[in-house]
Amino acid sequence: MGLAEWRTWWVKRRWYERNATLRRRWRINAHAARGGFFVRFPVEGELLEALDSGRLTIGEATLLEPGCWLTLAPEGRIVIGEGCFLNRETMLASHELIEIGDHVMFANHCFVGDADHRYEDPSKPITWQGFTPRGPVRIGSNCWFGVGCVVTGGVEIGERSVIGANSVVTQGIPAGVIAAGAPAKVIREIEFEGGWRPGEEPPSGEGR
Repeated sequence: MGLAEWRTWWVKRRWYERNATLRRRWRINAHAARGGFFVRFPVEGELLEALDSGRLTIGEATLLEPGCWLTLAPEGRIVIGEGCFLNRETMLASHELIEIGDHVMFANHCFVGDADHRYEDPSKPITWQGFTPRGPVRIGSNCWFGVGCVVTGGVEIGERSVIGANSVVTQGIPAGVIAAGAPAKVIREIEFEGGWRPGEEPPSGEGR
């Protein structure tokens, strides 16, 4: 094997393994310290670049568990609220915009993306065809996603809704419901304590 092959390998390694370097980890940790959130390594994707440019904002007390992958197109943005929990192997892929409210919880292996892979051109390999934007994703505060959920582009999910494990959310979900399935459909409304309903001030006076 010649020098050219090693050079190609090294270029790929520097890109795909870039977040493993101590310098990048310290820079990510500096953002986390300033913002009051925490990142458990390893993490994948353009996390540092997006934090540096302001295209990624992460709220105070949010936790990213190991294996989380945040990837953004050059104009993509991701906004994550306060007190969120992204469990292992959760992936956020932003072509335009993903907005996540406060205290949202993702179980392992969830995926949120606002674009689809293109596949219509038979003259090109499918890996070269890029993406088609589907519109922003907006997730309200205090939502809970079970293991392996997928949220597609153009979807809005209301506050305090629960999405069952392995569901695929392809259309809007109202606030305060349990939804599940592929595609996800509303199963029932949640009966909140004290008769509280979404849109009202929480009885405790705490944030939603």
